[in-house]
Amino acid sequence: MVPVRVVCACIRRGTTVLVARRGPEMEHAGTWEFPGGKVEPGEDDREALTREIAEELSCRVTVGALAGEGTTGRIHLVGYWCEAEEEPVATEHDRLEWVQIGALATLRWAPADGPIIEAIQSTSPWSTTP
Repeated sequence: MVPVRVVCACIRRGTTVLVARRGPEMEHAGTWEFPGGKVEPGEDDREALTREIAEELSCRVTVGALAGEGTTGRIHLVGYWCEAEEEPVATEHDRLEWVQIGALATLRWAPADGPIIEAIQSTSPWSTTP
């Protein structure tokens, strides 16, 4: 079975990254994730991510460099560094938090996000432009 390609936004603000908690009606409810979603036929990663963040967070983002990727189960998750052009608002998740990069591992994550967290923690993007 070919994994589903999913993109997520690692939206940064200073030395923090935006994380979203999955609501009670979602699979893996109560776990944290980087917001995003499936790449639809005819979309590239950046188009899909821009669309998904507009739907999930009611904001526009500038999509930057690859943050990391990995396959877990039936999902191939690709994360990109992003900058929010306006304040994100939770429309599908029950909570949003800005978390210090060093504290990411203290959260209970949705399974697919594990490889992205490992990639983020093994790099130091804070001095580079996405």
